[in-house]
Amino acid sequence: MDAQPAVFEHPEFDHHAEVIFLCDPASGLRAVLAIHRTTRFAGGSGGCRMQPYPSSGAALTDALRLSRGMSYKLAMAGVPIGGAKMVVIGDPAKDKTEALLRAIGRAVERFNGRYVTGGDVGVGGPDLDIIADETHYLVRPADGGDASEATALGVLRAIERSVSRHLDGAALDGLTVGVQGLGHVGRRLCDLLAERGARLVVADPRADLTDAVAEAHGAEVVDPDALLSSDLDVLAPCALGAVLNDATVPELRCRIIAGAANNQLATPAAADALAERGIVYAPDFVVNAGGALTSSQRARGEAVDVESLEAIAKNLDAVYDLAEAEAISTHEAAERVARERAPHLA
Repeated sequence: MDAQPAVFEHPEFDHHAEVIFLCDPASGLRAVLAIHRTTRFAGGSGGCRMQPYPSSGAALTDALRLSRGMSYKLAMAGVPIGGAKMVVIGDPAKDKTEALLRAIGRAVERFNGRYVTGGDVGVGGPDLDIIADETHYLVRPADGGDASEATALGVLRAIERSVSRHLDGAALDGLTVGVQGLGHVGRRLCDLLAERGARLVVADPRADLTDAVAEAHGAEVVDPDALLSSDLDVLAPCALGAVLNDATVPELRCRIIAGAANNQLATPAAADALAERGIVYAPDFVVNAGGALTSSQRARGEAVDVESLEAIAKNLDAVYDLAEAEAISTHEAAERVARERAPHLA
């Protein structure tokens, strides 16, 4: 592991409330927990992710970015809590053990509610049942419903609104949509898009997933890197972050970007570059807030109302209106809207 990076000087540090390096030698746990913001009534909330990060510095960067993005997502969803994220260094296919999962749960429990966790990339399903044996501070699908379904529906709403607003009132029927990443959200989004007549181009390193979508919907399958330079009406990034960067933005041949992946922009400058190219970017923390919206309803004891996902389209309207009025990127506009709604982000 590399030397511990300087946290306060880190380019992704945004006055985070807490940044903690966690280690449990007995289980092999090595993790970074970043709590971006807390509020008067609550701590930070966000899932636990496990990836084979090349270094602790890479893990720290991801934790800082993801926790900040979670704060802004919750703000746009109207949920009055701060964002957080735990990232675990390791290959979930080889390094994930019951002992490690229990160590994650014990670590979360020690924070006594300042951090509430859940599933994320590399951690889900039966893993959460084991973690739940060690901590009360966990949101599982059994508690909060299927967040991937709500997230996919929210992305669909965002695509429909962006297309209607920026492609002369067009509908999805006949448009070409590229979906990068066919996990739970990306796969369900493909179903929803196909139901509305969209032509699908899909990419994922897992051939079984792309083959399934090709068979179900006649989708064209391309290499994940090739998708970014494909002729598309809409690009929906639904895999990992930083897909929009100095190398990829000049190669894009799409008119709208709206997807479920967190932190799609490698840097805020990528949003400016997209605007200069005339590509409409629907900010990810606005688009992928469907799970947060419906989970909040359940937490308040309310019946889940999928019509509430229309709030995502209304939030996008606010973002697009501000970006046009101020001649700023949609990313900057979305952050301004979120800070106005959530004073703890200021």
